[in-house]
Amino acid sequence: MYNPFSLSGKTILVTGASSGIGRATAIECSKMGAVLVLTGRNEERLQETLALLEGQGHAVLPCDLTEEEAINRFAKELPILNGVVLCAGISMLRPVAAINGEALQTVFRTNCFAPMLLTRYLLKHKRMATGASMVFVGSISGISNVATALSTYGASKSALMSFVRYAALELAGKKIRCNAVLPGRVETALLQNQTLNEEEVQQDIAKYPLKRYAQPHEVAQGIIYLLSDAANWVTGTSLTIDGGRSLI
Repeated sequence: MYNPFSLSGKTILVTGASSGIGRATAIECSKMGAVLVLTGRNEERLQETLALLEGQGHAVLPCDLTEEEAINRFAKELPILNGVVLCAGISMLRPVAAINGEALQTVFRTNCFAPMLLTRYLLKHKRMATGASMVFVGSISGISNVATALSTYGASKSALMSFVRYAALELAGKKIRCNAVLPGRVETALLQNQTLNEEEVQQDIAKYPLKRYAQPHEVAQGIIYLLSDAANWVTGTSLTIDGGRSLI
Protein backbone atom coordinates (compact mmCIF):
# COMPACT_ATOMS: atom_id res chain seq x y z
CA MET A 1 0.00 0.00 0.00
CA TYR A 2 1.32 3.45 -0.96
CA ASN A 3 2.44 5.40 2.09
CA PRO A 4 4.73 8.43 1.61
CA PHE A 5 5.12 8.70 5.40
CA SER A 6 6.66 5.23 5.73
CA LEU A 7 10.14 5.06 7.26
CA SER A 8 10.77 1.50 6.15
CA GLY A 9 14.41 0.97 5.20
CA LYS A 10 15.56 4.11 7.06
CA THR A 11 18.01 4.18 9.96
CA ILE A 12 17.28 7.04 12.33
CA LEU A 13 19.24 8.44 15.27
CA VAL A 14 17.21 9.94 18.12
CA THR A 15 18.95 11.96 20.83
CA GLY A 16 17.28 12.41 24.18
CA ALA A 17 15.57 9.08 23.57
CA SER A 18 15.30 8.14 27.23
CA SER A 19 12.10 10.12 27.87
CA GLY A 20 9.54 12.62 26.64
CA ILE A 21 9.44 13.63 22.99
CA GLY A 22 12.59 11.64 22.25
CA ARG A 23 11.15 8.40 23.57
CA ALA A 24 7.81 8.98 21.83
CA THR A 25 9.61 9.76 18.56
CA ALA A 26 11.60 6.55 18.73
CA ILE A 27 8.45 4.50 19.38
CA GLU A 28 6.45 6.15 16.60
CA CYS A 29 9.35 5.83 14.12
CA SER A 30 9.63 2.11 14.88
CA LYS A 31 5.92 1.74 14.13
CA MET A 32 6.59 3.31 10.73
CA GLY A 33 9.29 0.73 9.95
CA ALA A 34 12.51 2.56 10.89
CA VAL A 35 15.55 1.06 12.56
CA LEU A 36 16.47 3.24 15.54
CA VAL A 37 19.72 4.24 17.17
CA LEU A 38 18.94 5.61 20.62
CA THR A 39 21.22 7.90 22.56
CA GLY A 40 21.21 9.81 25.82
CA ARG A 41 23.16 9.79 29.07
CA ASN A 42 21.07 7.26 31.02
CA GLU A 43 21.58 3.79 29.59
CA GLU A 44 18.98 2.18 31.85
CA ARG A 45 16.26 4.50 30.60
CA LEU A 46 17.42 4.05 27.01
CA GLN A 47 17.01 0.30 27.47
CA GLU A 48 13.46 0.96 28.68
CA THR A 49 12.79 2.84 25.45
CA LEU A 50 14.36 0.03 23.43
CA ALA A 51 11.95 -2.46 24.99
CA LEU A 52 9.01 -0.39 23.72
CA LEU A 53 10.09 -0.36 20.07
CA GLU A 54 8.52 -2.43 17.33
CA GLY A 55 10.67 -4.34 14.86
CA GLN A 56 14.25 -5.54 15.05
CA GLY A 57 17.80 -4.25 14.68
CA HIS A 58 17.58 -1.25 16.99
CA ALA A 59 20.62 -0.15 18.99
CA VAL A 60 21.44 1.80 22.15
CA LEU A 61 24.59 3.95 22.16
CA PRO A 62 24.80 6.09 25.31
CA CYS A 63 26.65 9.39 25.01
CA ASP A 64 27.02 12.62 26.94
CA LEU A 65 26.39 15.08 24.13
CA THR A 66 27.56 18.03 26.21
CA GLU A 67 31.19 16.92 25.73
CA GLU A 68 32.66 17.63 22.31
CA GLU A 69 35.19 14.80 22.27
CA ALA A 70 32.45 12.37 23.33
CA ILE A 71 30.36 13.59 20.39
CA ASN A 72 33.30 13.02 18.06
CA ARG A 73 33.82 9.44 19.28
CA PHE A 74 30.09 8.76 19.21
CA ALA A 75 29.70 9.92 15.61
CA LYS A 76 32.47 7.55 14.49
CA GLU A 77 30.54 4.58 15.89
CA LEU A 78 27.27 5.30 14.12
CA PRO A 79 25.93 3.51 11.05
CA ILE A 80 25.00 5.50 7.96
CA LEU A 81 21.91 7.49 8.89
CA ASN A 82 18.86 8.42 6.86
CA GLY A 83 17.48 10.58 9.62
CA VAL A 84 18.50 12.37 12.80
CA VAL A 85 16.12 13.73 15.44
CA LEU A 86 17.74 16.07 17.94
CA CYS A 87 15.45 15.96 20.97
CA ALA A 88 17.83 16.30 23.91
CA GLY A 89 17.09 19.47 25.85
CA ILE A 90 16.78 21.05 29.27
CA SER A 91 14.87 23.96 30.72
CA MET A 92 15.88 26.38 33.44
CA LEU A 93 13.80 28.93 35.31
CA ARG A 94 16.02 31.94 35.91
CA PRO A 95 14.91 35.60 36.05
CA VAL A 96 16.93 37.96 33.89
CA ALA A 97 18.43 39.58 37.00
CA ALA A 98 19.76 36.19 38.12
CA ILE A 99 21.37 35.03 34.86
CA ASN A 100 25.04 34.13 35.11
CA GLY A 101 27.65 32.51 32.90
CA GLU A 102 27.23 29.08 34.43
CA ALA A 103 23.49 29.07 33.75
CA LEU A 104 24.01 30.19 30.16
CA GLN A 105 26.66 27.54 29.57
CA THR A 106 24.48 24.79 31.05
CA VAL A 107 21.41 25.57 28.94
CA PHE A 108 23.15 26.51 25.69
CA ARG A 109 25.55 23.56 25.88
CA THR A 110 22.65 21.08 25.85
CA ASN A 111 20.00 22.89 23.81
CA CYS A 112 22.18 24.53 21.17
CA PHE A 113 25.87 23.65 21.15
CA ALA A 114 25.34 19.86 21.35
CA PRO A 115 23.11 19.59 18.25
CA MET A 116 25.36 21.98 16.35
CA LEU A 117 28.48 19.98 17.17
CA LEU A 118 26.78 16.66 16.50
CA THR A 119 25.81 17.94 13.06
CA ARG A 120 29.43 18.91 12.44
CA TYR A 121 30.81 15.49 13.43
CA LEU A 122 28.16 13.54 11.53
CA LEU A 123 29.32 15.40 8.44
CA LYS A 124 33.01 15.00 9.27
CA HIS A 125 32.67 11.24 9.61
CA LYS A 126 30.30 10.97 6.65
CA ARG A 127 27.51 9.36 8.63
CA MET A 128 24.67 11.05 6.72
CA ALA A 129 23.22 9.33 3.67
CA THR A 130 22.35 11.26 0.54
CA GLY A 131 18.79 12.48 0.98
CA ALA A 132 18.96 12.32 4.78
CA SER A 133 16.72 14.45 6.98
CA MET A 134 17.67 16.23 10.20
CA VAL A 135 14.91 17.38 12.55
CA PHE A 136 15.75 19.72 15.41
CA VAL A 137 13.32 20.05 18.31
CA GLY A 138 12.92 23.73 19.14
CA SER A 139 10.12 25.46 21.01
CA ILE A 140 7.59 28.21 20.49
CA SER A 141 9.40 29.87 23.41
CA GLY A 142 12.08 30.73 20.90
CA ILE A 143 9.72 32.96 18.92
CA SER A 144 6.66 33.69 21.06
CA ASN A 145 4.95 32.55 24.26
CA VAL A 146 7.32 34.80 26.20
CA ALA A 147 7.12 34.06 29.92
CA THR A 148 8.84 35.18 33.08
CA ALA A 149 12.11 33.42 33.98
CA LEU A 150 12.43 31.54 30.67
CA SER A 151 14.74 33.94 28.82
CA THR A 152 17.77 31.63 28.87
CA TYR A 153 15.76 28.67 27.58
CA GLY A 154 13.99 30.78 24.94
CA ALA A 155 17.25 32.30 23.75
CA SER A 156 18.85 28.87 23.39
CA LYS A 157 15.96 27.70 21.24
CA SER A 158 16.08 30.89 19.13
CA ALA A 159 19.77 30.26 18.47
CA LEU A 160 19.06 26.65 17.51
CA MET A 161 16.35 27.70 15.04
CA SER A 162 18.75 30.16 13.43
CA PHE A 163 21.33 27.39 13.05
CA VAL A 164 18.76 25.17 11.34
CA ARG A 165 18.26 27.71 8.57
CA TYR A 166 21.99 28.13 7.96
CA ALA A 167 22.56 24.37 8.02
CA ALA A 168 19.68 23.82 5.59
CA LEU A 169 21.27 26.21 3.10
CA GLU A 170 24.77 24.77 3.39
CA LEU A 171 23.73 21.12 3.34
CA ALA A 172 21.25 21.37 0.48
CA GLY A 173 24.08 20.63 -1.94
CA LYS A 174 24.57 17.30 -0.16
CA LYS A 175 20.81 16.61 -0.45
CA ILE A 176 20.53 16.73 3.36
CA ARG A 177 17.39 18.46 4.64
CA CYS A 178 17.31 20.38 7.93
CA ASN A 179 14.06 21.41 9.61
CA ALA A 180 12.72 22.14 13.07
CA VAL A 181 9.56 21.42 15.00
CA LEU A 182 8.37 24.01 17.49
CA PRO A 183 6.15 22.47 20.15
CA GLY A 184 4.10 24.33 22.68
CA ARG A 185 3.85 22.82 26.13
CA VAL A 186 3.96 19.02 26.08
CA GLU A 187 3.00 16.61 28.85
CA THR A 188 6.54 15.45 29.67
CA ALA A 189 8.82 15.23 32.70
CA LEU A 190 10.45 18.48 31.56
CA LEU A 191 7.14 20.27 32.03
CA GLN A 192 6.47 18.57 35.36
CA ASN A 193 9.85 19.76 36.67
CA GLN A 194 8.80 23.39 36.31
CA THR A 195 7.34 25.29 39.23
CA LEU A 196 3.80 26.06 38.10
CA ASN A 197 1.15 25.03 40.60
CA GLU A 198 -2.10 23.40 39.47
CA GLU A 199 -3.99 26.71 39.29
CA GLU A 200 -1.23 28.27 37.16
CA VAL A 201 -1.22 25.21 34.88
CA GLN A 202 -4.95 25.54 34.29
CA GLN A 203 -4.57 29.27 33.58
CA ASP A 204 -1.86 28.47 31.07
CA ILE A 205 -3.89 25.72 29.38
CA ALA A 206 -6.72 28.24 28.96
CA LYS A 207 -4.41 30.25 26.66
CA TYR A 208 -4.33 27.34 24.18
CA PRO A 209 -7.20 27.45 21.68
CA LEU A 210 -7.40 23.64 21.78
CA LYS A 211 -7.56 23.82 25.62
CA ARG A 212 -4.91 21.24 26.42
CA TYR A 213 -1.22 20.53 26.22
CA ALA A 214 0.20 18.15 23.62
CA GLN A 215 1.00 14.51 24.17
CA PRO A 216 4.56 13.54 23.16
CA HIS A 217 3.40 11.26 20.34
CA GLU A 218 1.58 14.19 18.70
CA VAL A 219 4.88 16.03 18.31
CA ALA A 220 6.54 12.80 17.17
CA GLN A 221 4.06 12.46 14.31
CA GLY A 222 5.05 15.90 13.02
CA ILE A 223 8.68 14.81 13.20
CA ILE A 224 7.86 11.69 11.20
CA TYR A 225 6.48 13.86 8.41
CA LEU A 226 9.77 15.77 8.18
CA LEU A 227 11.78 12.53 8.24
CA SER A 228 9.69 10.90 5.56
CA ASP A 229 9.79 11.09 1.78
CA ALA A 230 6.56 13.09 1.98
CA ALA A 231 8.77 16.07 2.95
CA ASN A 232 11.45 15.58 0.29
CA TRP A 233 11.10 19.21 -0.87
CA VAL A 234 10.94 20.72 2.60
CA THR A 235 14.07 22.22 4.14
CA GLY A 236 14.95 25.23 6.28
CA THR A 237 11.49 25.49 7.79
CA SER A 238 9.93 25.26 11.24
CA LEU A 239 6.75 23.29 11.86
CA THR A 240 4.78 24.79 14.75
CA ILE A 241 2.90 22.20 16.81
CA ASP A 242 1.30 24.17 19.59
CA GLY A 243 -2.47 23.71 19.69
CA GLY A 244 -2.87 27.26 18.40
CA ARG A 245 -0.98 28.90 21.29
CA SER A 246 1.07 31.16 19.02
CA LEU A 247 -2.16 32.64 17.63
CA ILE A 248 -2.92 34.40 20.92
